[in-house]
Amino acid sequence: MKVADIKVYILKSALPQPFAFSQEWVTQRSSTIVEIVTDEGLSGWGEALSAGLQQPEISAATIEKVLKPLVLGKDPLHTEVIWDEMYHHTKDYGRKGAVIGAISAIDIALWDLKGKILKQPICNLLGGVFRKKVQAYATGFFRTQGQGEKKRLAEEASNHAANGFELMKVKLGFGIQDDIEVMNEIRQAVGDKVELMIDVNHAYSVSEAIKLGRALENFNLRWFEEPVIPEDIKGYQMVKNRIDVPIAGGEAEFTAFGFRDLLESRAVDFAQPDICIAGGFTACKQIAAIAAVHGIQVNPHVWGTAIGQNASLHFLTSIPLANRSLFAQEPIFEYDTSSHPFRTDLAKNPIEHENGWVTVPEGDGLGLEINRDFLNENSVIYR
Repeated sequence: MKVADIKVYILKSALPQPFAFSQEWVTQRSSTIVEIVTDEGLSGWGEALSAGLQQPEISAATIEKVLKPLVLGKDPLHTEVIWDEMYHHTKDYGRKGAVIGAISAIDIALWDLKGKILKQPICNLLGGVFRKKVQAYATGFFRTQGQGEKKRLAEEASNHAANGFELMKVKLGFGIQDDIEVMNEIRQAVGDKVELMIDVNHAYSVSEAIKLGRALENFNLRWFEEPVIPEDIKGYQMVKNRIDVPIAGGEAEFTAFGFRDLLESRAVDFAQPDICIAGGFTACKQIAAIAAVHGIQVNPHVWGTAIGQNASLHFLTSIPLANRSLFAQEPIFEYDTSSHPFRTDLAKNPIEHENGWVTVPEGDGLGLEINRDFLNENSVIYR
């Protein structure tokens, strides 16, 4: 069996209500979707995450103009060989960012094909299932005004709790005092039964992150995500060593090479590769292995479409505990509650939580059935 064609789809959808994270305003959701078709008619699906405000055309151009000629005619089962060739072919101008996102999309689609060819879910091919159900945490709490939204954000927390979520990640980074007021209002709304995390999307300096972390130490946070800019590993270390809150990071890091430096430095307690931009299944397997030998738990970042969600769940369920014990803290699944039609409508069988828990997809490959009518109506094929 050989790769006969690679189709690249651009998806964009304007948001009815723009929202902000600490860096900028988000006015649309977008993604780059890849369909790899074999000479026997099988299709495999992959995604390149449009991280932050990245335009999907960047990774689409890389796939169409650079990676596609390398992959056409190859055996789709040779995922390691193909990944290695893509990486080294682009190494002089790639290594991080949208180029690795493009490689991720190809790699995920090839693993989806591998599962369909071998009639196995991807998690089985990754080595097996450590957990069949995963507790989800509600990601949301984006701003519609900026500052001064603590009442609305507390109401959002109450709604998540009513829907069964016992874990929530709150987007902060809008000024330390505003952040503290938001967290106090949310804690008052949901009480101590809900475990909270915070994510400032690298909004702060080292001293500011330490100040915020110390102010929230009594919240017993599961983690403090991206306290400083991703390039500042020493800054991560300084924050981690000066507050009594676990540190998470890695959504803006790429491949085993990037995570090697992050993990060897002991800068984080939780490593958060996003499978749709860190290098796909092939790279994330390597990242998980490096994390395991350093005793650092991998907990993937998830912000993509239905394809990214399914891929992340297969990866997450195959990750062993970094520190095994009878009552160890298990990895959890990031469940994006913000407006995202490509998460709910792109698949005929989208991931849905049940009282704050999700089940690993069944079926061959990703276990995903693409809604081609929705795809055709809401995408443009990149050429």
